[in-house]
Amino acid sequence: MSWPLKTCLISLIALLGAADAPAQPIPAAIQAEDQQRLDRALAGLKPQRPGVVDAYVIVAALDADPVFNREAREAGRVFGSRFDAVGRTLVLASDEGSDTANAAASPEDLARALGGVGAVMNRDEDVLVLYTTSHGSPDAGLNFRDPARGAAVIAPAQLAAMLDQPAFKNRLIILQACFSGQFVPVLAAPRTVVATASSSMKSSFGCSAGNDWTFFGYALINQAMRQPDTFVRQFRRAFVTILGWEQRSNFESSSPQIEVGSETAGWLAALDAREPKTTSAPVGLPPSEIAQ
Repeated sequence: MSWPLKTCLISLIALLGAADAPAQPIPAAIQAEDQQRLDRALAGLKPQRPGVVDAYVIVAALDADPVFNREAREAGRVFGSRFDAVGRTLVLASDEGSDTANAAASPEDLARALGGVGAVMNRDEDVLVLYTTSHGSPDAGLNFRDPARGAAVIAPAQLAAMLDQPAFKNRLIILQACFSGQFVPVLAAPRTVVATASSSMKSSFGCSAGNDWTFFGYALINQAMRQPDTFVRQFRRAFVTILGWEQRSNFESSSPQIEVGSETAGWLAALDAREPKTTSAPVGLPPSEIAQ
């Protein structure tokens, strides 16, 4: 067994143990501080522009491992530029020195952020862009783990309910986690694009805590999305890049997934019109596993 896969499985076993227990309530003082910080971030969002397909971006690092938080903070900057969403982007993650997020990340914070963004945007005209990065569990969902806020698993049905309550119409949902393909059948809809780092039965790679990026985050966000191209072609470019890394490292393919809804052409075209005009350089180091 390769050491990156072994690391992923050890983390998974620990998280599954936490997931079997009831989710612990977040301490009241931390919950109050988190809510105040998120409320300030939501109050600072720019209003939507009538007649313009605005992207409202939420990026959430759902695990305390630094790799996910580093990835989330830089992903927020890339998405803000790629989709003309500066001022309409929320990053839920932990801080690291001077590199800070907008608010903390927890399932509760994510649900509140979705509700707050839904109240600001025009849900018929604008697009919700959601990116989450974390570990994942097979036949369970996205793992949440934070020393101060407890542990839980966000199941596909739970994420679907978070998205359905604000009644988002146009949705670009990107999930970075092992086994994240299990979300595709639940979230797919005519006006939705769902992209995942792996199939429902496969691990993804690059989740070592000391990394700046996962395989998926580095290939899609830090490379492909910095290049002039449509989002779907950027995803396919990332797929090929990831496959090459996996083959050279003798890893079983993670099989990233994408499902493009039949009624997404209009809003996708509006977002693709904002593709980069020139290629910008990646930020941070590639995943350490690539060099193994």
